[in-house]
Amino acid sequence: MDDFVVGIDVGTTKICTLVARVEPDDSLRIMGVGVEPAEGIRKGVIVDLTAASQSIGRSIAQAEQTSGVKIETALVSLAGAHVASINSRGVVAVAGHTVEDSDIERAMDSARSVAIPNSREVIHVIQRGFSLDGQDGIHQPIGMHGYRLEVEAHVITAATATAENLRQAVGAAGVRVAQFVLKPLASAEVVLTDTERNMGAIVCDIGGGTTDLAIYVNGDVWHTMVLAVGGNNITQDIAHGLRLPLSQAEEVKKLHGHSVQAEIGMDEAFNILPFGAETPMRMSRRDLSLIIEARVEEMFELALQEIKRSGYDGLLPAGMILTGGTSLLPGIRQSASKVLGMPVRTAQPDKLLGLADKLNSPAYATGVGLLTWAAALQSLPISYRDGPQKRRSVQKGDGENWNTVKNLIKRLLP
Repeated sequence: MDDFVVGIDVGTTKICTLVARVEPDDSLRIMGVGVEPAEGIRKGVIVDLTAASQSIGRSIAQAEQTSGVKIETALVSLAGAHVASINSRGVVAVAGHTVEDSDIERAMDSARSVAIPNSREVIHVIQRGFSLDGQDGIHQPIGMHGYRLEVEAHVITAATATAENLRQAVGAAGVRVAQFVLKPLASAEVVLTDTERNMGAIVCDIGGGTTDLAIYVNGDVWHTMVLAVGGNNITQDIAHGLRLPLSQAEEVKKLHGHSVQAEIGMDEAFNILPFGAETPMRMSRRDLSLIIEARVEEMFELALQEIKRSGYDGLLPAGMILTGGTSLLPGIRQSASKVLGMPVRTAQPDKLLGLADKLNSPAYATGVGLLTWAAALQSLPISYRDGPQKRRSVQKGDGENWNTVKNLIKRLLP
């Protein structure tokens, strides 16, 4: 299975398992797709282990059937309000007065050793930049002369119990979790351009239960956050406002929803069957839009608060890149731009081969991003795949493209 990569996006509303073959030109050919409604999951967190395990199992079985590949290990997405992040600095003395790979490893280990409670585990440690003898802004210090090396790292942690529950749910289907990947980081691999990554942008993945954000500045992740609001909150507002069952409210949202009331004509209407009604009644689409507009603007106001709290709100000239299933809501891009005061675009995976028709949607950005992440990990030397504690030093003469290897390690390894 060396030529195949597997990603399992465990969301609040759907479980998406994807199997792809890595082509010689490093493109991905989608071989298997398994999409099942999620059960036992609320706001990205498992609340019923048995139900969640069965949903994940059905998705995996479907992907195995369509691909003909037996899935043994996979990268799995992670989200939920339990996810937290901090910035940490690691400082080491440069042993040979010329920075080598081992010095960077020691600096990253020092940054990783930040004190966290026993109830939490480290998911990612992402380097943001280096300082050598007080000189900041160094991206690649290998080969430079100095005495004191500092690394600034972004450390993402998750509740150990929550992560273990997800690990068990996937394991019950006979699949080992190779690595957890935070949802917006996976999505960024397929929706963020290099220019946006370097200029300064924020990836916003709006799913059913959570809104996941990652701020990129100077090519690196500077801040991550997870908000416990999503498309299900909009559905619930519609259900309460129009007195509809949740299933009908979700259908109304998809068929008639719009987040900008001003763009809806005065005479636009549709039929609904509220609780207690014996015959369908006409409902103004503008009234529906008013309900949606209020919730959507509140969601982006919460996102804006988090962006300002991070202190990086002035470093995002490329604006926000929206993805995730809820980003398909008409008018949501305009609503986001109005509240945030920055450029906003909606993005989805592209340039896929094979069974790709169904995946050309923002709803599958995380799943495809997991495949891209896994393919990049496969291109690393084997000793680099298990994390910094287990890998040996790789020098420039090892036959690998050093810059490529270092960039992949910086972005991908936990």
